[in-house]
Amino acid sequence: MTNASILGAGDSAQPVAGAHADSKRAAVSGFVGTLIEYYDFSLYGYMAVIIAPLFFPSGDPTVSLLAALAVFGTAYVVRPLGGIVFGHIGDKYGRKTALLGTLVCMGVGSTLMGFLPTFEQAGYYATALLVLVRLLQGFSAGGEVGGSATFISESSPRHLRATFGAFTPMGSTGGFALAAAVAGAVTALTTPEQMTSWGWRIPFLLALPLTLLCIWARTRVKETYEAKPEKKESSPIGALFRFQGKALLQSTAISAATNGTAYIGLTYMSIHLVKQLGYPAGSVYWVATLAIGISALLMPLGGYIGDRIGLRRLMLVGLIGYIVLTYPAMAMMDKSLSIAAIAYIVLMLNTVATQVSAYTILPVLFEPQYRYTGVASGWNFGVIIAGGTAPFIAVKLVQLTENKQSPAFFVIAAAIVGLVGILSIRRSQCKAITY
Repeated sequence: MTNASILGAGDSAQPVAGAHADSKRAAVSGFVGTLIEYYDFSLYGYMAVIIAPLFFPSGDPTVSLLAALAVFGTAYVVRPLGGIVFGHIGDKYGRKTALLGTLVCMGVGSTLMGFLPTFEQAGYYATALLVLVRLLQGFSAGGEVGGSATFISESSPRHLRATFGAFTPMGSTGGFALAAAVAGAVTALTTPEQMTSWGWRIPFLLALPLTLLCIWARTRVKETYEAKPEKKESSPIGALFRFQGKALLQSTAISAATNGTAYIGLTYMSIHLVKQLGYPAGSVYWVATLAIGISALLMPLGGYIGDRIGLRRLMLVGLIGYIVLTYPAMAMMDKSLSIAAIAYIVLMLNTVATQVSAYTILPVLFEPQYRYTGVASGWNFGVIIAGGTAPFIAVKLVQLTENKQSPAFFVIAAAIVGLVGILSIRRSQCKAITY
């Protein structure tokens, strides 16, 4: 079975007409859902500096921070399991059912995070509960992005797939920006003592009303796929490995590059500016909000460009941009916070190109009967390899090399992996999108 035939089958098998009104509704639903999910998921990264001594007390602040970031990474370990479970549901019982399930899991996990006891209150039980809640969040996130990208792709006409597909990365990146903004607002409105005592809980507790709003939005969209009765006995994950191993490898490489490069900006950069360069945390939160927010708002423009110049070219622009710009941009950040902000924004512009391309390309590589599972699995494997590990590796590189710009080498390596992945995709595989 060839990828060309798979893509052809995928286009003809869609049961939804793909009218523009339905496409817009699906895109907005995907955006809102992914926004809330990634707000919930990324808050931990922004709160890591505060959470570290509360749950991992140590005489060395770096040791506490590394422990907190290691827990941040554990959420990524279970992401493939979440992708398999929710992918199985989405491929056998419909995309909407699976996407509603991811929201409920994430909302519950984030709300529980706001009620956790600290190490001082519960000792190692607090640490264990923190890990369990992060695992629940990772399980949920494992099914969200692949499902959203699949849902929007199946709702969109071919010539506008990148335009509508850009709403998924706009939501995921916007979730990080929203988390940074809320973290900045709470920090500004509380004293350091209040923030350490109870202020850090507020952003997590906001997850409950946001989740309810998102569930309402997702119940209002049309289903895009119904499994054929004769296909229901097969296992999507088993068929994926049997029939589309190449597509899975390609999607994993593209995901590793997209996440490895993006997560340095989305999670590590605020830590870098505070811990390595000594800028005030409150100001850094707003710098992160600005840089990440700009990249989120530019996602639709990236989709518009991708539908016209081709997503393969757009991806190459972003990856090469990371290779060329990351080290010099990080070297400029110790001059002043304003210069650091400009350098940060320049780096985040590259993620517009890489994320729009990745989220739009991945769904068309897989057949519809295991597309949700394929996109979620490939994306999550890449996230484990280079996404969730990015902030931990970045801090460790600085610690080992005593070079504050050393995280740039991780970004460059991830981008090179992406170049190999995207260049391996042939035109015959991309006939369902603009190549």
